[in-house]
Amino acid sequence: MKKIITLFATLLFAAVALAQTAADPIDAKWFKAHYTKAEYMIPMRDGVKLYTAVYTPKNKRTTHPILMMRTPYSCAPYGKKNSRFWQSKIYENYLRSEYILVFQDVRGRWMSEGEFINVPPYIENKQSVNDIDEAGDTYDSVEWLLRKLKHDNGRVGVYGNSYCGYYALMAAASHHPAVVAVSPQAPLVDWWKGDDVHHNGALAMLDLVPFLPILGNTARTGPSMEQTPFDPPIIEGTMGEFFMNNTLADITRRVDGRVPFWADVVAHPDYDEWWQARDARRATKGVTSAVLMVGGLYDAEDPYGVWEAYRSLRENNPSLDCRIVVGPWTHGAWRGNGDANALGGVEFAEESLSQFYRDEVEFPFFEQYLRGVESSAPAAATIFFTGENCWREMDGWAPEQGELSHLYFNEDGSLSMDPSTLNNSYSSYTSDPANPVPYYPDIEKRRQSDYLIIGQEFVEDRDDVLTFTSSVLTEDMSLVGALEAELFVSLSTTDADFVVKLIDVGPNGEQEMMVRANIMRGRYRNDPSAPEPFTPGKVERVSFELPDVAHTFMAGHRIKVQVQSSWFPLFDRNPQQFIDIYNASLQDFIPCDIKLHHDTSHPSRLSFHLLK
Repeated sequence: MKKIITLFATLLFAAVALAQTAADPIDAKWFKAHYTKAEYMIPMRDGVKLYTAVYTPKNKRTTHPILMMRTPYSCAPYGKKNSRFWQSKIYENYLRSEYILVFQDVRGRWMSEGEFINVPPYIENKQSVNDIDEAGDTYDSVEWLLRKLKHDNGRVGVYGNSYCGYYALMAAASHHPAVVAVSPQAPLVDWWKGDDVHHNGALAMLDLVPFLPILGNTARTGPSMEQTPFDPPIIEGTMGEFFMNNTLADITRRVDGRVPFWADVVAHPDYDEWWQARDARRATKGVTSAVLMVGGLYDAEDPYGVWEAYRSLRENNPSLDCRIVVGPWTHGAWRGNGDANALGGVEFAEESLSQFYRDEVEFPFFEQYLRGVESSAPAAATIFFTGENCWREMDGWAPEQGELSHLYFNEDGSLSMDPSTLNNSYSSYTSDPANPVPYYPDIEKRRQSDYLIIGQEFVEDRDDVLTFTSSVLTEDMSLVGALEAELFVSLSTTDADFVVKLIDVGPNGEQEMMVRANIMRGRYRNDPSAPEPFTPGKVERVSFELPDVAHTFMAGHRIKVQVQSSWFPLFDRNPQQFIDIYNASLQDFIPCDIKLHHDTSHPSRLSFHLLK
């Protein structure tokens, strides 16, 4: 393992390499002088045609690799003389190195024909032209491009962030021999278990509901350069006010059938076959394309997908070159023009981490596989450890090899490495849907990107938040991998949610920052596909994972864990009765008295692995 103390040396090399062209910036004039644009409608196996924009270097003296992104978010601006993607710094290395750059509207979106289906199931054994999925559309597109284009070198790379990261993962599943490298970045993988529609069955409504008009609505009648209108709007007033006064049933009435995906969500509250078929991990078998997984430790939209897709790829393809890079970033921040080196008042590095990513991670990876350049490709795992704020290069991301450890909750509000010796011990609180615990100091605005890192002092004094704190650490503790919350609870009603938050508290209580948090809908505690009510008064086990962490609690700091039963309006409120939440009325939401047990028979705890 190699620990990177500073980025200065790597950035210096990149700066020298680019110095020769610093006087020749990429602008509209430069782009027009070096590239031409062509637009195609590429036919798929079922006859549907997909809009594709191809930017080709004017240099015809050599061949060029192809780098492709497939998107549901538009390839605009349309027209052979219109382009603007070059304004993003992420493309500078590729443009100067004369890549052929390809952008495609996926099926049913913008200028492409066909019907748009959100995360359609992957079809492993396609039997006919009607067996359509995103892997097949990628295969057909690449095949057509290789026949049509001139001066390409026959090698294709596919990348994408967020939903586009899902399409990149499907490109690997296409098994086209020319697709030799893919980079799924913050890919959505499972919209029920951990990405930006649900977490463990709880609806991520603050992200999903405002996004519904973008997820495909019935107003589309065919290919268009304009966003399909969505009027009247779903949300009126401020976020906090709207979600407090409107149930999910009210939202269904406001959507009024205009978004088929919302109807699917409502029809499938449990992790049934419909959701299971849309788990992107089903497409990770037999992959031969080299893979670079990319994600952010503070990704609010897709904190689950990057880790789970990486694990699935490694498990299903042991010999695959599958690398992972995760930094202290929000959703896609590594692709922006900013430095991506600070968040929520915390500075992680003085240098630009986005420049480090562009020059030392993504570009060298594609150069290796699309051009055969192997000088500075990224390590098998390049992970930023917050707390100590440094990169670590590893042979792979295998946190289970670390030392399994536990933090147990105690009735005096302390955390200890050893379980309680008491026979009857618990902490209690009342969860009231009429006064839910806020996820952020200001809940009236759209979801704030720094909510995963800010200190939690703003809820410390609430009676419905349990807080447990360790003694001052005498040595550094580096936590790696997924965390497991194991709670033993008893309720006065038949259902409740549970939120667990891990927090780093600086010396003397200063600079508190949240490290990781997650929510679990209690009815799914035993089986996500078969919900069960709680028996009032009966002690039951609720266990769930918090997404992977790479964080060092420094000596002199303390570890804090908070437990609560609402996280509003980030996730929908639970009526705290075992009823159909999607058809519940405001009158169905009732208070619930909750006991968190922590004794010899019920050792509630947070489990994790320590880096050796």
